[in-house]
Amino acid sequence: MDHSGHGMTMDLPPFTLGRGLEFSPNLFFLVGSVVGLALYGWGVARLRGRGDRWPVSRTVFFTVGVLSVALMMCTKLNDYGMVMFSVHMVQHMVISMLSPILLLLGAPVTLALRALPVAARGDKGPRELLLMLLHSRYMKIVTHPAFTIPLFIASLYGFYFTPIFDTLMGSKIGHIAMMVHFLAVGLVFFWPIMGVDPGPHRPGYVMRMLELFAGMPFHAFFGIALMMASEPMIKAYQNPPASLGIDALADQNAAGGIAWAFSEIPSVLVLIALVFQWYRSEQRQAVRKDRAADRDGDKELEAYNAYLASLRGGGRPVPTRE
Repeated sequence: MDHSGHGMTMDLPPFTLGRGLEFSPNLFFLVGSVVGLALYGWGVARLRGRGDRWPVSRTVFFTVGVLSVALMMCTKLNDYGMVMFSVHMVQHMVISMLSPILLLLGAPVTLALRALPVAARGDKGPRELLLMLLHSRYMKIVTHPAFTIPLFIASLYGFYFTPIFDTLMGSKIGHIAMMVHFLAVGLVFFWPIMGVDPGPHRPGYVMRMLELFAGMPFHAFFGIALMMASEPMIKAYQNPPASLGIDALADQNAAGGIAWAFSEIPSVLVLIALVFQWYRSEQRQAVRKDRAADRDGDKELEAYNAYLASLRGGGRPVPTRE
């Protein structure tokens, strides 16, 4: 059975995890993953070559993020995802909600700004162009919550509950474009929330949490809608190959359960990251205040004690602060 014009045989045997993890590369994502890791490795090597430090944890996060994309798109999970809605939903959830978080924790923009050479005066090299992009009006728009949250929601309901999804599933290019879109939407949504890399929209920690929780419930509602449906809703998955031995409605219900359950995973990961960042920020601020006090002889404390002394002069005994 030829599925969706992909030119590949989709009479796959019943799904097992072992079969799903077999190597079956998608050339676009394979090359993209190798290039991404190579560029990141070049940046780290360049920093270390001039004696600068780069946290190992960031390298680990970025590497795992790239590998998570490759796992979804360069194994037979991608083949099964063409004919099984449940497997496709795993791909979608990982690529749009887990991979972006891991990639952003790797701080690739910060690494690029530190590793790329500064262009000669009057010239514009890659570093200068990147800075221009970061400070552009375009980036202010696409990283603002008034844009990112509706886009995040529309990537679910606008794709699956309209003919757009079936159209994209009808060709290799369309399928690749859809997956790239999911990854890009996840990166744009989580970028200002994570706050690791510089960007035009940098809200406070409380606002970041609000932005996170504003989008997550819609994933749960989407999953529940699929689980409660009494008939298959997505045309591309209405007639799975007989070789799979699955029922289309049961597979759709499983896909809904995956979407519903997965909405909690990124929330927990991002909350942990935000709390840790918040703690580190408070620690750094306390250190800066201590250093400032050492430099100026603690003028703030002296001014406070002088104020107390003036109150005592008015006949009101007030204890001094040590």
